[in-house]
Amino acid sequence: MTVAVVTGSAGLVGSESVKFLVDRGLEVAGIDNDMRRTLFGNEASTAKNREHLEALYPTQYRHYDIDIRDEEAVASVFKRYGAQIDLIIHTAAQPSHEWAAKAPMVDFAINATGTLVVLEATRRYCPDATFVFTSTNKVYGDTPNTLPLVERKTRWEIDPDHDYQEGIPEDLGIDMTMHSIFGASKVAADVLVQEYGRYYDLNTGTFRGGCLTGPNHTGTELHGFLAYLMRCVCTGKPYTIFGYKGKQVRDNIHSSDLVQAFFEFYLEPRPGEVYNIGGSRHSNCSILEAIKLSEEIASRALSYEYSHQNRMGDHVWYISDVRKFRDHYPAWSQSYNVRQILEDIYERNIDRWSADK
Repeated sequence: MTVAVVTGSAGLVGSESVKFLVDRGLEVAGIDNDMRRTLFGNEASTAKNREHLEALYPTQYRHYDIDIRDEEAVASVFKRYGAQIDLIIHTAAQPSHEWAAKAPMVDFAINATGTLVVLEATRRYCPDATFVFTSTNKVYGDTPNTLPLVERKTRWEIDPDHDYQEGIPEDLGIDMTMHSIFGASKVAADVLVQEYGRYYDLNTGTFRGGCLTGPNHTGTELHGFLAYLMRCVCTGKPYTIFGYKGKQVRDNIHSSDLVQAFFEFYLEPRPGEVYNIGGSRHSNCSILEAIKLSEEIASRALSYEYSHQNRMGDHVWYISDVRKFRDHYPAWSQSYNVRQILEDIYERNIDRWSADK
């Protein structure tokens, strides 16, 4: 029996990972205590995703209601399966800038210490397994804002003659910049994962994501850009744009495309490697552009207001350069662009949102 451990298994990337892996014959042990509900309220709960997974895979998926900060409880899961564990996908995290600033001790404990707990369990009980970590582009802080940007009608763009025209690569520095408290805790986890790969020779891979998204995202104002935006359009809930004239640009990668990348790494791991991963030039948009697309898809107008105050450490323009990953894993490709992502979010959630209104 080949087992995968997925932390944050009821979340966006975690639940996508569970389905992908079970469909390929792996048994999955999921670790998730619905911390998202604690962080962001009942509307952000992942309980429905958990219930769906347990109903869909009654024998292939086993759920463990465990906090990743609980070293003994996490170790018990890893000890139970031992060398049968061939893959760990660690997605559990505190994901919000704003929330981290309110409770930095909790944020660091979840993101940094929690990651260390899972790494240690891997080292002790299944050191030959592949360890995939979902990091973030926030490890680069606001350094991307120092790039030469040009204001267009609906977005900010980088100077077309700049070396980063295809996106931001992995060698962008992480020092002397404002990371946000969230970014700092993810830097600690990011470096730990790299170090366990290099120092202990574990098969670790760090994926610095742009906006990770998809239909299973329980988006809230504090986290979940496209899912929350589409929900506001469909339900009439007011939306707030924070700064930069709404022209700030993000690349958006569908959770299905992301998990495909994880699996390619699993098939041929490179210990301690780091990859920027995101929608790249294939899938990116500004907030204004995302609003227009969402309104077209839902045939409804968004009610929104504009705040001149941008979020601290927020990026004006960020597109991931994914060429390094493509060079290492040429079989990987992206299926979803921004419109297709928004259509998928709409089609998979509109009935539920309509019932909740």
